[in-house]
Amino acid sequence: MSQAQPTGLKISGRSVGPLSMVMHHGPSGATIQTTPPVDNGGDGSSFSPTDLCAASLGACASTIILLAAQRHQIPLAGITFDLVKQMNQSPRRLGRLIVTYVLDTDCTEESFAVLVAAGRACPVRLTLGPDVLVEERYVRASDPAERTSP
Repeated sequence: MSQAQPTGLKISGRSVGPLSMVMHHGPSGATIQTTPPVDNGGDGSSFSPTDLCAASLGACASTIILLAAQRHQIPLAGITFDLVKQMNQSPRRLGRLIVTYVLDTDCTEESFAVLVAAGRACPVRLTLGPDVLVEERYVRASDPAERTSP
């Protein structure tokens, strides 16, 4: 009896060199490379796997905010984020992510709250669960006093 193939998005990976991996995104053909950081025996020449996980939080929340703005017809000219990743050492894993999202919008406070709620509900944030402390700020680009990076 043949086994059914799982459904979902296919991502594949292969080692390149002694410590690096190249991942291939099935639908688009895009590739991305990871290398261990210096403090974990690598040369730090690229994103590490945990860097990608941390960056995925910023990219996911930002994308969900853009989608929410479009869906609710909230003016949003753009969004940026700055993120700091802190590792726990034993066991080695993500410990804390500190992120500031800067939204370029002149929307109402009510609409801004809709965008913030969308960002806080992004799938990556929900996947991280309670073991990774996520500290996040959502600020307007027009408020320079709030734009300090984490």
